[in-house]
Amino acid sequence: MCQKQIKLNAKEDVQEFVKAAGKCDFDIDVFYNRIIIDAKSILGVLSMDLTQVLTVQCHGESKEFNRTLQKFAVA
Repeated sequence: MCQKQIKLNAKEDVQEFVKAAGKCDFDIDVFYNRIIIDAKSILGVLSMDLTQVLTVQCHGESKEFNRTLQKFAVA
């Protein structure tokens, strides 16, 4: 299980992130404060406060998804 901090600035970023998450065969959660959303749900991710840094928790490994996480990672 891994955790990364990301920032999604635009609707296009959310679409790219959810599309990459959808290709994974394991669970991926996105959370901010006490809200936990399935990363494969575009409506769920869009409903979050995208002005904040989000935490992504992966319950598996995917090199392709890790590249997407690195693209949106917060330093």
